[in-house]
Amino acid sequence: MVMSMYALLRNHPEPSMEQITAALAGNLCRCTGYRPILDGCKTFCKEPFCCQSKENGNCCLDQDDKLKGEKISTKLFSADEFQPLDPTQEFIFPPELMTMAENQPRRTLVFQGERTTWISPASLKELLELKAKYPKAPLVVGNTSVGPEMKFKRVHHPVIISPARILDLNVVRYTDNGLTLGAACSLAVVKDALTNTVSDLPGDKTKIFRVLLQQLKTLGGQQIRNISSLGGNIMSRKSTSDLNPILAVGNCTLNLASREGTQKISLSDIFANGVGNNTLMPEEVLVSVHIPHSRKGEFVSAFRQAQRQENALPIANAGMRVLFAEGTDIILDFGIFYGGIGSTTVCVKQTCQALIGRHWNEQMLDEACRLVLKEVSLPGSAPGGKVEYRRTLIVSFLFKFYLEVLQSLNRMDPHLYPEIAEKYGSVLQDFQPQIPQSEQIYQEVNPEQLPRDPVGRPIMHQAGIKHATGEALYCDDIRAVDEELFLAVITSSRAHAKIVSIDTSEALKAPGVFDIITAQDVPATNEFYYYSDPEIIFAKDKVICVGQIVCGVVADSDVHAKQAAAKVKIEYEDLEPVILTVEEAIKHNSFFEPQRRLEQGNVDEAFETVDQILEGEIHIGGQEHFYMETQCSLVVPKGEDKEMDVYVSTQHPALIQEMVASCLGVPANRIMCHVKRIGGAFGGKVGKAGLLASVAAVAANKTGRAVRFILDRGDDMLITGGRHPLVAKYKVGFMNNGRIVAADAKYYINGGCTPDDSILVAEVVVLKMDNAYKIPNLRCCGRACKTNLPSNTAFRGFGFPQSGLITESWITAIAAKSGLSPEKAAALVHIYVDGSVLLTHGGIEMGQGIHTKMIQDACQTLLQRLEPIISKNPKGTWNDWVKEAFEQSINLSATGYFRGYEANMDWEKGEGHPFTYFLFGAACSEVEIDCLTGNHKNIRTDIVMDIGCSINPAVDIGQIEGAFVQGIGLYTMEELKYSPEGVLYTRGPDQYKIPSICDLPERFSVSLLSSSQNPYAIYSSKGIGEAGLFLGCSVFFAIWDAVAAVRKERGLTGTFTLNSPLTPERIRMACADQFTEMSTKDEPESFVPWAISI
Repeated sequence: MVMSMYALLRNHPEPSMEQITAALAGNLCRCTGYRPILDGCKTFCKEPFCCQSKENGNCCLDQDDKLKGEKISTKLFSADEFQPLDPTQEFIFPPELMTMAENQPRRTLVFQGERTTWISPASLKELLELKAKYPKAPLVVGNTSVGPEMKFKRVHHPVIISPARILDLNVVRYTDNGLTLGAACSLAVVKDALTNTVSDLPGDKTKIFRVLLQQLKTLGGQQIRNISSLGGNIMSRKSTSDLNPILAVGNCTLNLASREGTQKISLSDIFANGVGNNTLMPEEVLVSVHIPHSRKGEFVSAFRQAQRQENALPIANAGMRVLFAEGTDIILDFGIFYGGIGSTTVCVKQTCQALIGRHWNEQMLDEACRLVLKEVSLPGSAPGGKVEYRRTLIVSFLFKFYLEVLQSLNRMDPHLYPEIAEKYGSVLQDFQPQIPQSEQIYQEVNPEQLPRDPVGRPIMHQAGIKHATGEALYCDDIRAVDEELFLAVITSSRAHAKIVSIDTSEALKAPGVFDIITAQDVPATNEFYYYSDPEIIFAKDKVICVGQIVCGVVADSDVHAKQAAAKVKIEYEDLEPVILTVEEAIKHNSFFEPQRRLEQGNVDEAFETVDQILEGEIHIGGQEHFYMETQCSLVVPKGEDKEMDVYVSTQHPALIQEMVASCLGVPANRIMCHVKRIGGAFGGKVGKAGLLASVAAVAANKTGRAVRFILDRGDDMLITGGRHPLVAKYKVGFMNNGRIVAADAKYYINGGCTPDDSILVAEVVVLKMDNAYKIPNLRCCGRACKTNLPSNTAFRGFGFPQSGLITESWITAIAAKSGLSPEKAAALVHIYVDGSVLLTHGGIEMGQGIHTKMIQDACQTLLQRLEPIISKNPKGTWNDWVKEAFEQSINLSATGYFRGYEANMDWEKGEGHPFTYFLFGAACSEVEIDCLTGNHKNIRTDIVMDIGCSINPAVDIGQIEGAFVQGIGLYTMEELKYSPEGVLYTRGPDQYKIPSICDLPERFSVSLLSSSQNPYAIYSSKGIGEAGLFLGCSVFFAIWDAVAAVRKERGLTGTFTLNSPLTPERIRMACADQFTEMSTKDEPESFVPWAISI
């Protein structure tokens, strides 16, 4: 994000807020909640960035009036403290390189790698010769298509040709009948050319151009558009292309060339005859694309729906065009192309031909919907899943197009063509991105507090500058160690199978390979028994999930290690049963013990007295940690006594030390675990980090050399597990006035193949299920299901976000039935004689600001000791005061010890004191939903949080905001998909969508309650890192209310259930209408689904 903003400032030293949000789009950093980043970037913006256009010039978020007289502040920082941007001090591009580039004659560039030759020809003629010689060689400009295939699908290309420097492929030509763009033009260049054309030509001629611009806004981020090429987008023929449906429906022409000659074909011809149509020959090159002007009486539209509004591949998209006979609404020509429906863009030719000659009316629409669903084949087992949703989108898009054209006809001739019905008016109002506005409210410190005392003040994060400049060092930033080796692991491809054999012969022959590491190389403990089932370093005789580590390869580079790992062949013999889902675990009685139960009152008797009983079942999906820094470790043997330095990204260094020592069979004092900081964790870097560090330690022990082990994002997601999916079955008894009398609930969490923290998570699920409600007669049971998936683990909130949502769901349902509204460590500080300060403590800095808060704590203690010296010499320097304290033998070392909380729970008796204190918070959110697509927009969120006495309001508010945004992801967006064989599909940001800046509420307010005493914590503070996450469910229930309103409007008054995450698919299908009814419902037994719900 810093580099995106820096690039913007280099080009626009005083950017607008629109430019800032556009530059940051596509960057991911949900843990911050994005608000602090936006606030920092806004300081470069000279224009008012909210609604300061009011007559008095005040901001809509101004709190001065309503907070007058209170000791309240709304500023976390002052922009005046920042060093102003001075563009004259920036580096310039070396003039020598520019001169060299201008004067150097064009020549062919060739780079020869170990396995691939990269060739960049200087002319079109040379390119055509190369393509004739290497017809299978891909043409690469931005590498946004070929690159991911090579990395993630292990596609190998011996030769790659880069035509980026060829002038013929970079042409931008304005003609009398349209615009011609070179195939190598980046999408950013395409966007600029289209924008210029739209501004210069009359609207009738630029309809196709405007629709293309509409799709380009959400096609990747600015960084992707800067390198991704128009030709690559077309020639890859990806089903997810947002441009191909429009280019095809707009009758765009492709200019092709080969050594044999040139030809022109219509792009629509490529898709008109289905997937098997081989219109293009392997040796042909796309030189340019001609986009024609639109005609009078022609209407063009594009539609898309994705999991996230921006920078997300579409679930389905469409390009539609209709041409009417002059002066009429009689269809002369009709074109519809869909993306996301098949393996490439799909043309519904038969439907369009059947509608030629028809009037543009409701009868035509009904016939079009019926015909298009008949023509488009989307089987229940179609890749990508969401089959019923995609079928519904097909006709929903068509309905939107029908209304758009109808409205345009009405504007052309209001007398001849009627206005669209008022109830359909909102269909034509797409969600427009707004610049998020925010406010933060907190109590100022007591005026009597010394100015030098930092406790309670909004102090900048201790490493904030280092984070922004890139100087903060993480595990993989540690410089290479002499003779360092790199480790890549081979994971199981089966969910439950016996290992018959492991063939490493080909891997050992691969370049740079040093050795293979297996379970046989573990000197001591390979299995850790914290419960009855073990946590396993290397699979030995059998595998129990896809993604379990079987063995590893160490080599002289990361690339060599991964190439060799791909050559390891493992033979399996499948075992039964394969248990993947909660339902299958219940069926096979597959659980980790013990189960957890709580009961109070007389539940059965209470159910006899209630007026109404509500029964239901709710599913909550899992969540990937998606920390910015993946799991990583560097293990360095010291050379004697089997001592090792272990540099690792973990929340629990003591556990890593224990596990590594145990697996190597050495005393713990031989293992030194180092953690400077970690790049996010959210609970995911405890036991998992210990197992992975042990893998690296075993490799280092066997080879006697340093071993670096860094998981890439895909492997991290495959191996490590995340938040537990949960299925809840409940029965709640209540009176007609809404008073809840009894509840009986069973909670089943999908624990995966080993216990990890699942029993503890089940405990929290049960203990916190009542949330803020008093239920006199209550029975609940929590069970951790043992399945053949990677074991799930601790995650921010630790079970409460799941159980809390269940409770709020039946509270909401009961309120609806009753006609009511739902309520919804140790530390050591030294000051040295030279004035420098050393702080040592047992916490881990993972972005939450613990270093910063500890510094504030230490400062208060030590400043009290220095105060007499400062009072006598107020004009002295810090060094002066410290030296004088040394002379007076004043102790400038401060120690503190926090013994933790006294919590206990007797599960046999169902009694105890599991929580030391309570934290209170409330959130109110406002949303808007699109009933035809399932899209939603977060309009406003207000959060009020009790955090006791804040040590640092800036850090605390940031934690609340970040947790809330992570909660938005959990409840509305982040969706894990597994195959019926237990293979995780969603292994990276392409498939797994976390919230982006576009998902922030347009108005976002966080208020801290006035300070309250909490005798159980340091400075009466409270831990707020997790509670804010649950408040993200306010968005979930705002969507629920919106769906309920839609259903009521459509006469659907019965009780309904919404599962989490509340994705566009679930929102759309819950807004039942004639289009959802049109979609064919496949019988579950008639097909094998692409993905399963675990």
